[in-house]
Amino acid sequence: MTEPNTKYRNFEKNFRSFIMAGFECADHQNAFGERVDLIDLTGHDLFIDEDYKRLRDIGISTVREGIRWSHVEKTPFQYDWSQVEDMITCAKENDIEVIWDICHFGFPDDLTPLHPMFARRFSHLCRAFVQKYRSICPDGDLVVTPINEVSFLSWLGGDARGTSPYCIHQGWEVKYKLMKAYIEGIESMKEIDPEVRIMSTEPLIHIVSPDLSDTALVLHANEKHQEQFQVLDILSGKMCPELRGKPEYLDIIGVNFYCDNQWTVTDHQYIPWDETPASPFWKSLHSLVDEVFIRYGRPIVISETSMAGEKRYAWLKMISEECASILKSGIPLLGCCIYPIIDRPDWDFPLNWHHSGVWDIHNPETLEREIHHESLVAIQEFQETLAASEVYILEEM
Repeated sequence: MTEPNTKYRNFEKNFRSFIMAGFECADHQNAFGERVDLIDLTGHDLFIDEDYKRLRDIGISTVREGIRWSHVEKTPFQYDWSQVEDMITCAKENDIEVIWDICHFGFPDDLTPLHPMFARRFSHLCRAFVQKYRSICPDGDLVVTPINEVSFLSWLGGDARGTSPYCIHQGWEVKYKLMKAYIEGIESMKEIDPEVRIMSTEPLIHIVSPDLSDTALVLHANEKHQEQFQVLDILSGKMCPELRGKPEYLDIIGVNFYCDNQWTVTDHQYIPWDETPASPFWKSLHSLVDEVFIRYGRPIVISETSMAGEKRYAWLKMISEECASILKSGIPLLGCCIYPIIDRPDWDFPLNWHHSGVWDIHNPETLEREIHHESLVAIQEFQETLAASEVYILEEM
């Protein structure tokens, strides 16, 4: 077994808590062209202080938040940072560490990734954010995700007509334009703060042939599976070097892992994760993280994971066991983010709530948070597993 967390000390950054919390911050236009603002719908902007205190009470002090581009920039190149300032201040007061999404899902009304000014507007926004943040917090680490899940956003807007720009058969073009903006955004941020850390966050998927005896189908499934790495290859400069990607931009790799991240290539049938006996097609989180680490050799965060409904405890229990296994293997796994930590409504049908957080919302009028006790137990057991693990190092590197 690799000696834990020793050969990676030169580039590893420990977060304040291994278990992290993500607040749903999508502000995109949904399949019906309606603007969805999940910070507003969940009341996180109103209850942020209480939300942070709840996290501190259960031992979580690192969170993912988003600035909501459509909210900040209603007029081109003019920014309203008032709510972002409130978030920064509240995080400081509660000793909460924030990983910032510049664009989670969502663009201003007058922009799509295919707009000729998209990259320029985004890079200007990134620069302005770092300037604002450093005017309030001149010291300490700043970790930023420029654009969340470029692969998924490219498919949703470029192939599935589920969000702006509502296209089909243009997924690659949308991805290319998003990555152009992504890299120019990094360049702009590093001009202001060369030490800014970049955490990419991409879906961690597995695509398989339902018939392993069909060689052509197996090869096709593998080709589709490998496409999940295009964003990271572009970011590192290995692919599309004209976009100016660099190896150092591949800093911390975030992987988003849900129960529907594995499917068969021909009919898109989801592979069940909890069958007994286990499905032969399901790949463990550990094995998928192995693939990423072997390919890139960078520290990894499980940047999103959760389960809706009655199986939340079982999912979180499985995730905790997988994280312990990954840590024991010597891979520098820096954290695991429960996303969302607070319940959320559906994007397209906002009257339907998923009940996927550690705190549920049963009354959309009051937005009162109600603890899901089994999820809380799962987190406490997760923390106990980490505390008992000899490979999880709490001190700063």
